[in-house]
Amino acid sequence: MASPQGLAPSTRTLLFLSAAVVVLAGMHAAREVLAPLFLAAVLVIIVHPLRHPLERRGWPRAAATTVVILVVYLILLALIAMLTFAGIQFGGLVQDYLNELQSSIADITAWLASIGVDQSSIDSIRDALQPSQLVGVAASLGGAVMGILTTLFVVVTYVIFISVDAARYDGADDHFGATQGNVLGRATTFNIGVRRYFVVSASFGAVVAIIDGLALWALGVPAPAVWAILAFVTNFIPNVGFVIGVVPPTLLALVVGGWPLALAVVAVYSVVNVVLQVLVQPKFVSDAVNITLTLSFVSVIFWTFVIGPLGAILAVPLTLLTRAVLLQGGPATAWYSWLSGEDLPKAKELPPAPAPDAEADVDEPAAS
Repeated sequence: MASPQGLAPSTRTLLFLSAAVVVLAGMHAAREVLAPLFLAAVLVIIVHPLRHPLERRGWPRAAATTVVILVVYLILLALIAMLTFAGIQFGGLVQDYLNELQSSIADITAWLASIGVDQSSIDSIRDALQPSQLVGVAASLGGAVMGILTTLFVVVTYVIFISVDAARYDGADDHFGATQGNVLGRATTFNIGVRRYFVVSASFGAVVAIIDGLALWALGVPAPAVWAILAFVTNFIPNVGFVIGVVPPTLLALVVGGWPLALAVVAVYSVVNVVLQVLVQPKFVSDAVNITLTLSFVSVIFWTFVIGPLGAILAVPLTLLTRAVLLQGGPATAWYSWLSGEDLPKAKELPPAPAPDAEADVDEPAAS
């Protein structure tokens, strides 16, 4: 039976999914442009509240906007500096430990053969762990840094425009609050969610990085600062960042100190990172942005596929944006919004009814 809109619900669903596929395919094709744009927008959203106390103190709007832009640039430069330092250090480590790595590969393949692993699998593992592969990875870091610098140039341009426009949009509620209150409320909720998410992620990332770095230094693993930086950056990737951060220091520990040191690194990361990143942090993130743990995990895979590596870091903000645009439109989509993790709106409490005696006293005419 057709719906009041003229189409059966199944037909509308198919049309929606078809349109979504077309939009996502377009985003994937334009990811080189969209990914820096999303990054710039998120950075401006994070830093934008700094302008409000400045304007309250009498700063001109242009001066407050300039401060926002400069702070965003400082954040970007700090990230680039950390990545450059880590890349240079990693390249040096690969060159310094080539011989030890070859010996470790031989030991690993011999052990796999002793436990009955077939030769084809052993050959695949040996090829993947060849020093030439790691040298290629180390060499590609230079190209990756250049790619980041190219992206940074685009982000720098976007940040200027978005910061200027954000100052103008601050007055939207005064002009359109009465007619567009629902849309402005969804935008405000999205902005607050983005800030809360990155505050939580940065706080946990700093704690995890410090603990991991000190633990690796105490164990004698080379370049603990590099792995601390890696732990901090991967902490912005929900749920799977721990796996990305633990593999490199474990392999280096295996080369330097054998299985005992490698297992010690895994034990430290399991205690620190699993407890904080996998068990504690997702609960804080879920409470901060009202998103389910399952959705936060799936969003990493989904947005990485759509817009590339930056999608892993921007997964939660992009999911929040999608929810704000599609699922927070009113009662018709409240069910889907609730499934994503958002709380149901609380019913407004009615004022208590007056007591019967008091009402009677009020209505009774005064005696002459």
